[in-house]
Amino acid sequence: MTEFIPPGSRFHALPSPLPLKRGGQLHGARVAYETWGTLDTAASNAILIVTGLSPDAHAASHPGNPDPGWWEKMLGPGKAIDTDRWFVVCVNSLGSCKGSTGPASINPLSGKPWRLDFPALSIEDIADAAVDAVRGLGVDQLACLIGNSMGGMTALAVLQRHPGISRSHINISGSAQALPFSIAIRSLQREAIRLDPAWNNGDYDDALYPEAGMRIARKLGVITYRSALEWDGRFGRVRLDSEAGDDDPFGMEFQVESYLEGHARRFVRRFDPNCYLYLGRAMDWFDLGEYAGGNVDAALAALSLDKALAIGANTDILFPVQQQEQIAQGLAAGGCDAQFVGLDSPQGHDAFLVDFERFCPPIRAFLDSL
Repeated sequence: MTEFIPPGSRFHALPSPLPLKRGGQLHGARVAYETWGTLDTAASNAILIVTGLSPDAHAASHPGNPDPGWWEKMLGPGKAIDTDRWFVVCVNSLGSCKGSTGPASINPLSGKPWRLDFPALSIEDIADAAVDAVRGLGVDQLACLIGNSMGGMTALAVLQRHPGISRSHINISGSAQALPFSIAIRSLQREAIRLDPAWNNGDYDDALYPEAGMRIARKLGVITYRSALEWDGRFGRVRLDSEAGDDDPFGMEFQVESYLEGHARRFVRRFDPNCYLYLGRAMDWFDLGEYAGGNVDAALAALSLDKALAIGANTDILFPVQQQEQIAQGLAAGGCDAQFVGLDSPQGHDAFLVDFERFCPPIRAFLDSL
């Protein structure tokens, strides 16, 4: 049970006790966040970034942590999200293991890790925690709310639960509800972890750790984060230099297998398995239509926004681009000046993390128009 807190993280204490949507409450909870730029005297230039499942709050380098962040090419002075103009806040999700309170954190009432005693977590809880952090910085209304992947869900929950919290919104490779395919993938990921004997009903440590389950879960995820087009272009049917021997007749033979294995091994000890379970299930549960009698379009139309951009990659199979188009159309039906952009990136769901040549220009243009 380990938390992975980036250097330079700051922390916001949440109300205690903190009731959660599906019951239960947290005591002494916090979220980790980082900031860039300067808040103007009217507190009118703030941007909040809410993230996908696994990223921490370190979206870009800053004096407190000069290491490159996961969105280094998107965020900074003169970049698409220009910190010479904007005061940017990135909040690590409640339930994560990157500094915010989650299943890997110590329960102050017991002095032991929460593990599976952590209450059921929802996207709405993640949204409320992020808003509380921003308000703690003296921001009553955001200039823009940016959410990518799971953060796209979180952003919509923010807008639904806190009307008027933001004047504009950028939804990047996000969705208003989990689709059956995505639910199925995440269900298999959770099953892989839970079937690992070392998971031990959530009671593991660094010595007895469900590494095999996490490796398989991560491989399943990575397969859906990219597209078949990219897999073909990067690896084709190229084989490894040495094929599997007699002692391992079904071992790795192809470069794509080696890539998945290397990616998984780099991840498994850097993210807590129980946190992975909780956050994945929160995504599956999310459905904005819940707030409009099951009608997603009506729920989107009810959100209060001046302007919005919904953007994604046409090759995304995990959050298909039709979901971003639905967001734009739903917001437009409610009177928002909403734009949809589908990009011909070969890199699938992860394109917003790597294909900056395509993603930066529309995001820059949108923010420049505010």
